[in-house]
Amino acid sequence: MLQIIRHNFALKALSVLLALIGWAYFRLAGSALVPTFEEHLTVPINAANLPAGLIATYSDKAATVAIVPKPGEPPIKQEEVKAVLDLSNRTAGVYNVPVQLVAPNVVVQSLSPASVSLTISKMDQKTFPLAVHYGGQGDVVVSHFTLTPAAAVVRGPTDALSQVATVRVDIQLSSGKAKLDAMIRPIAVNSAGQEISDVQVVPNLVRVQASFLPGTAAARGR
Repeated sequence: MLQIIRHNFALKALSVLLALIGWAYFRLAGSALVPTFEEHLTVPINAANLPAGLIATYSDKAATVAIVPKPGEPPIKQEEVKAVLDLSNRTAGVYNVPVQLVAPNVVVQSLSPASVSLTISKMDQKTFPLAVHYGGQGDVVVSHFTLTPAAAVVRGPTDALSQVATVRVDIQLSSGKAKLDAMIRPIAVNSAGQEISDVQVVPNLVRVQASFLPGTAAARGR
C-alpha cells in the first residue's frame, strides 16, 4: 500500500512539474511564437511650426525608418508615419535639427537621417512679367499668343530670389499644330536659363493660348 502511494506521488509530482514548465514556456516565450516583422519605410521630412515670414531650405527630403509594430497591434500604414522637423521659435540662421518620428504603437529600430542641417531665411517676394521661351522643332511661326495671367509672383529666401532673372513659360513648337490652349507651369530661371528650385512661383500654372502658321505661309504673307 505504501509503495502504491509513493508511486502515485511521484507521478503527481512529475505532472505538476511538467505543467509548471509548460506554463513558464508559454508565458515567457509566448511572444516569440507570434512573428514580428520589421517594416522599412521611406517618408518625407516636413518642417513644422516655422514662424511666419520665414522659409526653411534643406537637402534631406526623406527619412528611412525601420519599425516593428507592438505585440497585438495591426500593421502600420505608411501614411501614419511622419518625419517632422520642429522649427518653433526659430529665427534666421543655420541649424541642425533632430528628426522627430510620429508613429502610433511602434518600436523604432532605426531612423536615418537622425538630424537635418537646414537654413532658415527671411521670405521675400517679387513680381515678374512672364516671358515666353520657344522650343521644339517645326517650320512654324507664332501669329498670336496670350498668357493668363501675364505676371507671376516669386517667393523665396532673399539670396535665392536675387538670382531670379526672369520667369518664363516654355512653348514647344510643332509643324502639325495650328493652335495651343494649355495650362503650363512657369519656371523661375537665372541669367544662364537654369531653373532656381529654392523659390516658389505663384500661380503654379498659366493658361497659354497661341496660334501658329506654317513658316512658308508666313513668308508668302510678307
